[in-house]
Amino acid sequence: MEPVHVVAVIEAKPGKRAELLAAFQANVPAVHAEDGCIEYVATVDTEGVGAFQTPFGPDTFVVVEKWASLEALQAHAVAPHMKAYGERVKDLIAGRAVHVLSPA
Repeated sequence: MEPVHVVAVIEAKPGKRAELLAAFQANVPAVHAEDGCIEYVATVDTEGVGAFQTPFGPDTFVVVEKWASLEALQAHAVAPHMKAYGERVKDLIAGRAVHVLSPA
């Protein structure tokens, strides 16, 4: 089985990123306990980078994930705690883009 990487760009409704991130962080221990989870972390723009960076902006965070296999990622997507998390945050999210990537 080949590992897969996920880059999920999550845009909160204006002014709701902190609330959305708090709900995300509360769910992280359950995700880390899943079989096949190697990395699952929320990231935000680094300050002071300058013109080198293309920032996502104040309402966006990016989830960087690594899973042992595509099957582990697919099980994660339908896990009960992920369904509950989705219900909790649905009114806080303005948009999202999920990119599933394989090593080149």
